[in-house]
Amino acid sequence: MSTDATPEYDYEELGLVAGLEIHQQLDTETKLFCDSPTVERDPEESDRSITRRLHPTKSELGELDDAAMEESRVDREFTYLAYDTTCLVEEDDEPPRRVDDEALSVALQIADLLDISVVDQAHVMRKLVIDGSNTSGFQRSILLGQEGEIETSEGAVSIVDLMLEEESAKRVEETEEGVVYSLDRLGVPLVEIGTGPDIRSPEGAREAAARIGMLLRSTGAVKRGLGTIRQDVNVSIADGARVEVKGVQDLQGIEDIVRGEVGRQAELLAIRDELRERDARVGEVTDVTDTFADTESGVIRGALDSGGKVTAVPLFGFDGLVGREIQPDRRLGTELSDHAKRHGAGGIFHTDELPAYGVTEEEVSALRDAVGAGEGDAVAIVAADPETADLAIEAAAERAETAIEGVPEETRGANDDGTTRYLRPLPGAARMYPETDVPPVEPDPSDVERPELLDEKAERYADEFGLDAGLAEQVAFGQRFPLFETAVDRGVDPTFAASTLESTTTEIRREGAAVENLTDEHFLDLFDLVEDGDLAKEGVPEVLTTLAESPELSAAEAVEEAGLSGVSEEEVREAVVEVVERNADQIEAEGMGAFSGLMGEAMGALRGKADGEVVSDVLREEIGKRS
Repeated sequence: MSTDATPEYDYEELGLVAGLEIHQQLDTETKLFCDSPTVERDPEESDRSITRRLHPTKSELGELDDAAMEESRVDREFTYLAYDTTCLVEEDDEPPRRVDDEALSVALQIADLLDISVVDQAHVMRKLVIDGSNTSGFQRSILLGQEGEIETSEGAVSIVDLMLEEESAKRVEETEEGVVYSLDRLGVPLVEIGTGPDIRSPEGAREAAARIGMLLRSTGAVKRGLGTIRQDVNVSIADGARVEVKGVQDLQGIEDIVRGEVGRQAELLAIRDELRERDARVGEVTDVTDTFADTESGVIRGALDSGGKVTAVPLFGFDGLVGREIQPDRRLGTELSDHAKRHGAGGIFHTDELPAYGVTEEEVSALRDAVGAGEGDAVAIVAADPETADLAIEAAAERAETAIEGVPEETRGANDDGTTRYLRPLPGAARMYPETDVPPVEPDPSDVERPELLDEKAERYADEFGLDAGLAEQVAFGQRFPLFETAVDRGVDPTFAASTLESTTTEIRREGAAVENLTDEHFLDLFDLVEDGDLAKEGVPEVLTTLAESPELSAAEAVEEAGLSGVSEEEVREAVVEVVERNADQIEAEGMGAFSGLMGEAMGALRGKADGEVVSDVLREEIGKRS
């Protein structure tokens, strides 16, 4: 959603309060509670699958969590794809093992960077999750520390807690029976960082998230790429309610989501005020199947012909407000529809948008009569199988009731356009209880060193290695800065190493090369070949492209495959002489002025097999002989 399309608000006057929850995967060798590698797999590589149905359980105090209860009302089957890199812990057929030492060490580094006070003893807890993303029905989570802080241009933002958790399974697809998940991601170590409600503007939310992201990447031990970091945003305004928006993928998205949620809550409060002025209320659910017995509406006809029915609820005093826009292309009616969809319905129809969708004006009039709705009232209907129709219209009616109260507390999902959709109620404390299969750990912050911050690293690269400021920042903030430091320690020219790791890989990626296939070993072996004179620097892009296409090759094999084995000075001279002889007239006319154009031709003739400096020296010599 473009910020240009969003109204500007006085956030201080509206009483905006926002906080963040940052979820970041750690780049460890193995998972949090077993020895499975943390590698991503293609679903087609799965060699087995298991199927489960999940149900909510009571907490140790005998309570049931509202969010888990709502999830349980959606009857779904969950299928999990397993691989030769996953184990019985992920399948919930074996108890978890001890907390991974590497994950704990990285998490303690993060705690240091956030100025977190680390607990003396950390206990593993179970967090009830029955949306299928965990085979066990819960996520294991460890509170590592509290009371941290980061600085932003708008002031300090407190860090409430730092959790070390296991990542959920990856959603692959939805089927008629339920959802298919992949177990390659389940159990990957994950840190969750929760800020206090100290953010007062959309820009402040973005800046805080950027700061935390930089601190995380400073460890050099977090995963990069789409889906490896997720941001949830908690937003409320005065007289509104705390709403958690999950799954914001990027920094601009955070800013847009905060703006959009402020607007949504402001509109819902305006609707509340109007409903109260009208003494609005929600009526009783009614079966109105007979009203549509002869309908030609495709949706309703399809449901009735399949043995379904039509249910309706009168919304007294709601006329014109159900169709009122609260976010771009989303209305109060969309909110009612989201709740109905959670119970299996395709959505709702309401009288603010009817007649339409094949529903006639006569049918709308008959519908109003059937439920006792007058001129200032609205009616919402659901057409589906009998059980779904009953559950869905009740859910829509409950959401209409909360519209009279104002803004409901809930968990919402982020849409790509910056709007949000209803997911479930906010979870409560009843979903947490102790994990008895894993012993507690006693984290020692003195065991880890504080990582160098990326902005500090960029300054050091410029000062110590003579990199220009732009390249220094590129490599310091890039994913491969540990590899850059290894290469420089081995004697590789810093500028060559940095430009290869950042500029060259960016260039070949734009040309379609799968640079994610390139390993540290590929680069280090390539640097050795250049340093030993077995490959000209000019041939590096082609060799990297070859390795990206065939990662099983060594760097030396890729040089052979690309036909870029080094040439002798005699072979360089032969190629240069041919270029000079072809352009004899130009040399006679321009002398050394012809050098620049002929240099490109000579390098092209040698196809990156020779070092540019050698070619330059030979070309100048040959031009000098003829001018």
